[in-house]
Amino acid sequence: MGRTIYIVDDDDAVRASLHSLLSLRPNLIVRSYRSGDAFLQEVGEVDPGVLLLDIQMPGAGGFDVLKAIPSHVRLVPIVLTGEGNVAVAVDCMKAGAFDFIEKPYVPDALLTLIDAAFTRLDQASEVERRTAAAKAKIAKLSPRETDTLRGLIEGRSNKIIAYELDISPRTVEIYRANLMDKLEVRTLSEALRIAFAAGIIPD
Repeated sequence: MGRTIYIVDDDDAVRASLHSLLSLRPNLIVRSYRSGDAFLQEVGEVDPGVLLLDIQMPGAGGFDVLKAIPSHVRLVPIVLTGEGNVAVAVDCMKAGAFDFIEKPYVPDALLTLIDAAFTRLDQASEVERRTAAAKAKIAKLSPRETDTLRGLIEGRSNKIIAYELDISPRTVEIYRANLMDKLEVRTLSEALRIAFAAGIIPD
């Protein structure tokens, strides 16, 4: 499966150099943009990938691009900075950049940084997959089963949960058995892991 990397730089020579370097990598899809504005016109529809982003460009600069990337777009940005722009690069990292590298870049150092960025992207994808799977399981629970699970998360006994929900302890046991079945787990600790992965946390 191909990985995508986006180059956003107004310098034609830099874009060509980066494209030549990255084209040596197998299964890497390289897309180039001559300006931040051109990239932002398409950013809402781009595939997940690594973004090589120049800081200083006419129109939307690197910092502007970082702030404008929609929250649903999964990109790991690396900013390219000229000498003396390290302070600006740090501001970009505060705005969401993964790291920065100074121009003229050392090819091996850049490739190592790109590999690290793809690793970060893969880790984020795995977390999202687990979260989605956990939420799908939680969605199978009835409102009362969800209430019972919340009580268990907060460390309450069946008797206390029954009192708070105004039902019998036996009914709580039934809800508890049902939610364990629906979550496809055998132990309470497994059920709690799914709940936390789905974002259900104690108040």
